[in-house]
Amino acid sequence: MNKEFSFAIKRMCFDEGYQPSGSTRTTTNFANLARGKNRQENLRNTLRMIDNRFNALAHWDNPKGDRYAVELEIISVEMNLDVESSGDALPLIEILKTTILDRQTNERIEGVAGNNFSSYVRDYDFSVLLLKHNKDQAGFSTPEGFGDLHGKLFKCFVNSSAYTDNFNKPPVICLSVSSSKTYYRTEYQHPVLGVEYLQDEYSLTDEYFAKMGLKVRYFMPPNSVAPLAFYCAGDVLGDYTDLELISTISTMDTFQKIYRPEIYNANSAAGKSYQPSLQHQDYSLTRIVYDRDERGRLAVEQGAFVEEHFIKPYHAVLEQWSAHYAL
Repeated sequence: MNKEFSFAIKRMCFDEGYQPSGSTRTTTNFANLARGKNRQENLRNTLRMIDNRFNALAHWDNPKGDRYAVELEIISVEMNLDVESSGDALPLIEILKTTILDRQTNERIEGVAGNNFSSYVRDYDFSVLLLKHNKDQAGFSTPEGFGDLHGKLFKCFVNSSAYTDNFNKPPVICLSVSSSKTYYRTEYQHPVLGVEYLQDEYSLTDEYFAKMGLKVRYFMPPNSVAPLAFYCAGDVLGDYTDLELISTISTMDTFQKIYRPEIYNANSAAGKSYQPSLQHQDYSLTRIVYDRDERGRLAVEQGAFVEEHFIKPYHAVLEQWSAHYAL
């Protein structure tokens, strides 16, 4: 099978006026924030938190702490399977793109693509396939080839002209650390990323992202209370400027305080040995409304949708493509 899948990119501003499009995944975290009677206040407070966090980290030559603002774009990626019976392109993933506005120079500085990561196939893998595989088993295991297709689809996109024509550098995806693992603080400290943490073994998410060609490192940025997981194809320390890294930290540290306050808005910081827990009680809430129960329920529903409309009807095409796909 010689032909490759093709990709199309759609951009939408994530600002106070953001309203999710009909094709946006309903489990997408930023779509969750933009629903209900508090939607505009939610969005305004979230964006203010991001800007404040950015200025606190980019403190040099910034005496009033108001020099920078972060602009966010939701990048929706659609895939065309290019088969005879195919009609519309299929929604594949959504990421965020940051742009930094320097109010002092009126310069708009390229940020980082990636940050938040939402994927239809990942929903299917974790919310349908993995649950079915472990339903009647005594212990936990993963199906053979778990994450292989998703990893190849992601690599195909990142290496496509659709990506390289729109973004200057490979993506950096920033997620929560795993509550099933213990992290150990090292002596290494980066001026922007903060203190590095290590762990004895990778989580299932770490292994899943490794199949996407992304290596993980864990850092607790200055004035954060828990480490974040940074997934990157290259060198997260050497390939990105301080401002680029700060745009990712400020965005994702803010989102995690909203999504997982038990970990990222805890009232005490992670120590030398740290195991995150969503049962932790000593934390503060932001003033931003987020329905985590709804998100968990919708992940299962959308995983089933993907199985019905993508995995099953295109199984033969996907299997043939995956077997022959190579970078």
